[in-house]
Amino acid sequence: MDDTVLTSEADLIAVLAPLTAGAPGALGLRDDCAQLSPRPGFDLVLKCDPVRAGVHFFADDPPDAVAWKALAVNVSDLAAKGAVPVGYLMALSFPEAPTRAWMAAFAHGLGEAQSAFGCHLMGGDTDRAPGPLSIGITVIGEVPAGRMVQRGTAQVGDALYVSGTLGDAGLGLQLHREAREGRRDLRDRWGLTDYQTDYFAARYLRPQPRLDLSLLVRQFASAAMDVSDGLVKDLERMCSASGTGAEIDSALIEWSPAMVIVMRQQPELFSRILSAGDDYEILAAVPTDQMAAFEAMARRGSTPVHRIGRIVDCAGVRVMRIDGTEIAFDRKGWEHF
Repeated sequence: MDDTVLTSEADLIAVLAPLTAGAPGALGLRDDCAQLSPRPGFDLVLKCDPVRAGVHFFADDPPDAVAWKALAVNVSDLAAKGAVPVGYLMALSFPEAPTRAWMAAFAHGLGEAQSAFGCHLMGGDTDRAPGPLSIGITVIGEVPAGRMVQRGTAQVGDALYVSGTLGDAGLGLQLHREAREGRRDLRDRWGLTDYQTDYFAARYLRPQPRLDLSLLVRQFASAAMDVSDGLVKDLERMCSASGTGAEIDSALIEWSPAMVIVMRQQPELFSRILSAGDDYEILAAVPTDQMAAFEAMARRGSTPVHRIGRIVDCAGVRVMRIDGTEIAFDRKGWEHF
C-alpha cells in the first residue's frame, strides 16, 4: 500500500486522468473545461447529487465503494428519466490531502462504475476545505428529443410500479454500522447468514442504477422518479408535482428473500422499511392501457417490476393494509433539513 500523501492537484489529476479515456472532449483533464456536443435528435439531461461523509457514507468506508456510490446515485436519476449517461463532472473536497493508495482505490471504484454505466469522467475540480470529504458529481445523460420522463406528469388512474425490492439498503446501513462497531446484535436477532448480511451491506454500499429499465420508462411511463429518500416520501413528491394522490396496497409490495426473514422476526419494521432511504429503485406511473405491454417487456429484462398501487384523485399518499385500514407513518422518509 502506497501511503504517500498527494500534496498537489497535479498528483490527484494524474490518478484520475485515465478515467477520461474514450471521451475526447475531456481533453485528458488538461484544460479548465470540457466540451460535449449532443447527438442530433437528442436532448441532454443533467443531474447533480453530491454525497458527503457522515451523511451518505462513513469516512472509513472502502474508497472504491464510496466512488461507486457517488456516481451511482446520480445515474439512478437519469434511469428514471428514461435517459442514459454519457459523461460526468466531479468536484472533490478533501479535509486533508489523501494518500496515493486511497486515491488509487477511489479511481478504481469510479472506473468500475463508469464502465458498468457506460460513461466517462469529463472534468471537474479538487480542493481542500474544513469538514468531511465531499464528492459533487454532475452527470450528463441523453434522451431522444422531447422524451425525458418527468415526475410531475402522473395521471389519475395510472398504475404505480416499483422496480426491484425495497428496504434492503436501509437494513444494510444498520448492519454496516453495527459491523463497524464490532457488534452483530441485529444480525443474530434476525438469524442472518454471512451471505444475507453481505447482500444487505452491498445494497447500501453499492447501489445499482436501473439503467436496464430506461427504455421501458421512456416508452410506457407517464411519470417516473427514483426512490432514494423512501417510497412514501418520494411518492408524495411525485403526487405533489402532479396534483394527484396515491394509494399503495401493502400486500403487493415485493421483498427480497433476506428481507422476508427479517420481516418474520420483526413485522413491526414494516413502516420503517417503507420509509428507509438509499433504495435507488425506479417508481413509475403507467397508464392502464400500457400495463400489459410494460409488464411483458419488463419480464424480458434483468430487473423485475411490481405493481404496488394507483394514482388517485385526492391529495396525499395512503398505504393500505389487507383489511382496508390505513398504515400510519411516524417518519415518511429521509429529511435533508
